[in-house]
Amino acid sequence: MAEESKGIDPLHHFELHSLFDLHIAGIDFSINQAVLWTWIAGAVVFSLFAWTAATRKRYPKGKQNLVESVLDFLMKEIVLKVIGEEGRFIFPFIATLFLFILTSSLLGLIPGSFTPVANINVTAGLAIMVFVTVQAVGVKRHGLVGYLKGFVPPGVPSWILPLMLPIEFIGQLAKPLSLAIRLFANMLAGHIVILVFLSLIILLKSIPVTPLPIVGVVIMSAFEIFVALIQSFIFSILTATYFAAAIHMEH
Repeated sequence: MAEESKGIDPLHHFELHSLFDLHIAGIDFSINQAVLWTWIAGAVVFSLFAWTAATRKRYPKGKQNLVESVLDFLMKEIVLKVIGEEGRFIFPFIATLFLFILTSSLLGLIPGSFTPVANINVTAGLAIMVFVTVQAVGVKRHGLVGYLKGFVPPGVPSWILPLMLPIEFIGQLAKPLSLAIRLFANMLAGHIVILVFLSLIILLKSIPVTPLPIVGVVIMSAFEIFVALIQSFIFSILTATYFAAAIHMEH
């Protein structure tokens, strides 16, 4: 009975289970579903680029045309519009983020798979990576002292600094936190709804009613593809705005 309840519990699908136990110096490096499917998503993105590059032609068509169209969209609509020409160097980072998040989300629609970005550890890892990279770009662009000065508006009385600096610091930390929670919550919610519809098929055990949950699964799966595109775009464009703020602090 316990095993049956797990089978129809939507949240059970998102519980992490160790697939390969590995502990080094007291640190847990075990492989679970989130790690495995993160690797798979990364391998799919890498293979897509490698395959396209190996078969590229002067006049693109098919998969090359699709990949180039996506990259052209990301360059024009995110990098150039948000950051400007000075942001071209960060384009590979943003494009990789977009494609990895999109691939991770779409892989989660495959029966028996796992959605990496529906796990807070994965989205937090992505957000921390964005945060560290943004700070590194800001420091490289303005120097450490100049970058820190950029957080304080000109003409601010010195007696306000002890209050303002902690607030600015909290604001900087809130950016990756919002990125992680937004992506995690949206992807988790959508997949839970799909699993609820699938669970209804098992719970109802009624052939006349079965088509209704199936229709719900189909509709939600199509909607999840749309959500995956939107969330990938939102994560990427917010990342671009953080880079723009770090590069153009004078504005």
